Amino acid sequence: MAAARLVFLGPPGSGKGTQATQISEFCGVPHISTGAILRSSVAQGTELGKKAQFYMDAGELVPDELILGLIRERLGADDTQSGWILDGFPRNVEQANFLDVLLQEMDQPCDCVVNLDVPDEVVVSRMLLRGEQEGRADDNQATIRNRLEVYRQQTEPLIAFYRNRQQLVSVDGNQPVDLVTEELKKIVHG
Repeated sequence: MAAARLVFLGPPGSGKGTQATQISEFCGVPHISTGAILRSSVAQGTELGKKAQFYMDAGELVPDELILGLIRERLGADDTQSGWILDGFPRNVEQANFLDVLLQEMDQPCDCVVNLDVPDEVVVSRMLLRGEQEGRADDNQATIRNRLEVYRQQTEPLIAFYRNRQQLVSVDGNQPVDLVTEELKKIVHG
C-alpha cells in the first residue's frame, strides 16, 4: 500500500480516535493523536503536561505553542516515513498553516483531510457515555458543551480552509462504526 498521510477532523466525540486507529492498522502507519500525547504528558506530570492540564480541565484548547513542538517532534520520528494519521491536529487555521510549512520542509505532503460529520446531540450523548465508561472527568455535560462551542469557533473554519484547497472529504460519522471504517478504507484506497 502506498504512503497514507491523512488528517482527521471532526468535533470531540465524533469517532476520530476510533477511526484513526482502524485506518492506521489498515494502512500500517502510526496514528498520531494530540489528545493521547497530551493525556500521557499530564499523567506523567511533565512540564508540558502540567501546563496542558489547566486548559484541558477547563475544556479549552491547549495553546498552539505547546502543541506545535510535539507535532514537529512526532512527525520527525522514524515510523512516520511511510505515512501517518493526524487526529486532533490541526485545530485552527494557524495550525494548518504551520502544518503546511512543516510538511513541505519534511517532503511529506498530506494526501487527504477527512471530516467526520456528527450532530451535536449525538456527540454529547457519546461523550457522556465515554466519561462514565472511562472515568474521564473532562467528559461532563458543561465541559462537553464548552468543547463543542470552542470547536465551532476555532476548528470549524478548517473545514472551509481544506474544502477550498480540494483536500477535504466529509464522511457521515453518525452511523455504525464498521460502516464509517469501510467508507474510510474506500477513500484511502482511492
